[in-house]
Amino acid sequence: MKSMRLFYLLVGGSFALAAGFHYFTENEVLRFITASLAIIFLASWLGKATENVAHYAGDRIGGFLNATFGNAAELIIAFFLVREGLFEMVKASITGSVIGNLLLVLGLSVLLGGLKFKEQIFNSQLAGHNASMMTLALVSLFIPAVFMSELSLNKINTLSIVIAILLIIAYVLWLIFSMVTHKSFLTDVEQYESEAIWSKPVSIVMLVLSTFFVAVVSEWLVHSVEAVSHTFGWSELFVGAFVIAIIGNAAEHSAAVLLALKGRIGAAVEIAVGSSLQVALFVAPTLVLISLLFGSPMNIVFTVPELTAIAVSTIITISICRDGKTNWFEGVLLLIVYVILGTAFFFD
Repeated sequence: MKSMRLFYLLVGGSFALAAGFHYFTENEVLRFITASLAIIFLASWLGKATENVAHYAGDRIGGFLNATFGNAAELIIAFFLVREGLFEMVKASITGSVIGNLLLVLGLSVLLGGLKFKEQIFNSQLAGHNASMMTLALVSLFIPAVFMSELSLNKINTLSIVIAILLIIAYVLWLIFSMVTHKSFLTDVEQYESEAIWSKPVSIVMLVLSTFFVAVVSEWLVHSVEAVSHTFGWSELFVGAFVIAIIGNAAEHSAAVLLALKGRIGAAVEIAVGSSLQVALFVAPTLVLISLLFGSPMNIVFTVPELTAIAVSTIITISICRDGKTNWFEGVLLLIVYVILGTAFFFD
């Protein structure tokens, strides 16, 4: 009970601090820092709410909800970036979200879980299907980049819209496949009982409230992010792919790592990999379609460094997860690749 009171105090205090600096100071760096801090605590609140809803909804749907609402912060931030026309930063944040989930979130989960359990096992069939979906996402991002020099801007925009619609359809069909028609084949190797700290109605209210507050602070963050990147000399690629992505991934970080420490590596993999799939197959295409509402369409053409980062992350994740088993050393490998990419993006 005391720990929850402290948690509520940290969430409320961080939000109040962010609000104070947003409305009563012109210092963009302080605005950015306090908004980032608030989003991290709010995302943790969102993660707890999602985990509680998962207790009542079931493990499989729970993992999906955790990934979905864990991505809420990133989607909301990206929405405001799209509205401001910061398309390059949006694409960088998408890239950062994908590689952050595959390398940082999954890497920490596998490493810390592996230090406690010598070997952790999850559903190998699910791992295989995840690998296929990740490959589809990678292919869909490479094709527009390959044809960029051959097509006019209008045709590239049209191609992006077509790909976006097809990816959304593929993702919806994947949900039907994994949660309805082949649900029994893709359940985890072991089933676990989760604990809820709130009742079902309270959990739902907490989920809605935390999402709302994340949306509010995300808009504050976006207003200061461009000024901060200029102040520190950071590229939009680095800010979007690492700074914003790490902040937006806070909910997945906490939830996935805690589940891995409880021996639930299958649920942790579902959150990390499932979240990446959701970003690549649903969030990114949705942002392309949303951009049409603002009169300035965003295409789905990513830069060579972004495509390379996504490809490298996908390849090593498939290599590590394909057998349905993990150990701490594989977590180290994922984290090393993440640090290498982060360093390269910083100097870009």
